[in-house]
Amino acid sequence: MPDDGHDLLEIPGALEGPHAPPRVLLGGEAPERARAAAVLCHGRGGRPEDMQGLRRELNVPGVTFVAPGAAGSTWYPLPFIAPLEYNEPYLSSALALLGAVVAELERRGVPAERQLLLGFSQGGCLALEYAVRNARRYGAVAGLSAGLIGPSGTRWDFGGDLESTPVLLGCGDPDPHIPRDRLEETASVLGERGADVDLRVYSGLGHTVNRDELRAARALLEGMAGPSG
Repeated sequence: MPDDGHDLLEIPGALEGPHAPPRVLLGGEAPERARAAAVLCHGRGGRPEDMQGLRRELNVPGVTFVAPGAAGSTWYPLPFIAPLEYNEPYLSSALALLGAVVAELERRGVPAERQLLLGFSQGGCLALEYAVRNARRYGAVAGLSAGLIGPSGTRWDFGGDLESTPVLLGCGDPDPHIPRDRLEETASVLGERGADVDLRVYSGLGHTVNRDELRAARALLEGMAGPSG
């Protein structure tokens, strides 16, 4: 993700929906030479350029960093616990874009098991929802101030197995946007789908990211990338 924001990950094929055509920033190591990848999903009101600071915190050598952008800076219009149909067609379009990014990184030589899917707030909800709907082994998934998407009573019966994928869930208590019961439900559902869940709750943090979460995310990325040189 260069400072000028001009390097882009080209997504072949015709994506449809509100988030097409996609704009996906690319930085760090070229995917064809990378040992791992970090897909960074911004929050509501954000832009892919906003993930620059996060990239600097996670700047592990040999990693390609990718930041997709939402149309109008919003992945879906209503809160993540609204009825699913109220967030369509934006939610399906956002999930399709994230899937296209994962597939393009695979095509360029970075398999899913060496990809970190990380997002904050709305972007974190998107990353978690994508993983549970497309369960397989990923390098890691991190939802910061986030939870699975859907109203109370939602069942995430999409099948598949996350095959011990490390999942980092970090959230403040209280968080004005993420109900505590949904956070714990998210941890439970992902664990049932085979993920290795690391749930971290921080008293008084609010709706933001702290140093402990960043250190944990960087450790996951270092584990995926392996020793440099």
